[in-house]
Amino acid sequence: MDKSSRHLIAFIIILSFVTGIFGGVGGIALVASSPTLQKSIGIKNEGGINFPAQQKTETISVKEDSAVVSAVKKVSPAVVSVVFTKDVKIINPFGGFWGAPDEQVQRQQGGGSGFIITSEGLIATNKHVANVDGAQYSVITQDGKKYDAKVVSKDPISDFAILKIDAKNLPTVEFGDSDNLDIGQRVIAIGNALGEFQNTVTVGVLSGKERALTAAESSGNNAESLEGLLQTDAAINEGNSGGPLVNLKGQVIGINTATAAKGQAEGLGFAIPINSLKAAIDSAKKTGKIVRPYIGIRYVPIDQKIAAIKGMKEDKGVLVIGDQTGNQPAVVKDSPADKAGIKEGDVILKINGDKINQDKPLIGLLGKYQPGDEVTLRVLRDGKEMDVKVKLGDISS
Repeated sequence: MDKSSRHLIAFIIILSFVTGIFGGVGGIALVASSPTLQKSIGIKNEGGINFPAQQKTETISVKEDSAVVSAVKKVSPAVVSVVFTKDVKIINPFGGFWGAPDEQVQRQQGGGSGFIITSEGLIATNKHVANVDGAQYSVITQDGKKYDAKVVSKDPISDFAILKIDAKNLPTVEFGDSDNLDIGQRVIAIGNALGEFQNTVTVGVLSGKERALTAAESSGNNAESLEGLLQTDAAINEGNSGGPLVNLKGQVIGINTATAAKGQAEGLGFAIPINSLKAAIDSAKKTGKIVRPYIGIRYVPIDQKIAAIKGMKEDKGVLVIGDQTGNQPAVVKDSPADKAGIKEGDVILKINGDKINQDKPLIGLLGKYQPGDEVTLRVLRDGKEMDVKVKLGDISS
């Protein structure tokens, strides 16, 4: 075999090898991109490169972002800033010198949030926002218009109040169902953050339901016990109080009301579920007042310690009990509970067959009824259960 023949054979061998490599790579790429071919040759795609999954993740993110944007656009026109001002007299440290007065007037200002519930100008907000004695209130809408506002009514049992402005054809919010929420679902908080950043939007998840806490103003005054709250990690700052907590459909599911003390925890915000306020809102629309059904007791939820003392197998219900000073009795005199024979130390377990527990607090269950309705309470007294009928009274503010 001459030299040229050997070169030709070597070239053919190399060409075959290279062609085989490119053919194999092309075949792998073809199979990897074709689920049909994979199935036909018995390959199960259980790992490796998974471009479709990456595309799916990106698609989900884009859809979530789009839903947040749409929800914000839907509800923001009905979110307002609430501003209050108050003139207070303070002692002038230079009083008496060079003719200076002993007192001088200082203007204090604060802010919160709210949302429009009727096109004629009824606005929902927190009671602690609308509870400043002697203050003058104004409301600023999203388009920058400023209106004088007056406090129409304050909820006697919850951190909720109604304001009124003189306006027509206003955009309003849509209410969702706060009883039908899933832990982990996306939620949006909108409000006048820090009293100066109007319609600030923060996004998080629903972290918990049926939370209970004692809320107080930053000064530590006016502490109030709140039950049945929604918990979220969406940032809620001072000034957000009274603003809406919204789902991805742009529906209001709660009213932002409290946050954990700064420095103790982050990502702990709380909102009153909207379902517990719907009856109060309907009452304000019809009568101009928030009217609530009323039993006339003071109580604490049963915990494991109280259950053990009472010999109860479960920590369910509420214990009728007054404060330690005796200034606030367990049963209000001449109240529906007093007339029905409820006593201090009783444990109320059920209302019309509905168990009172962490998921169904007493306030929430009472919200299903109207003043004048007769309900049956299941009461535990001295280790024995009994049924007590109570005709609900009414309380308003």
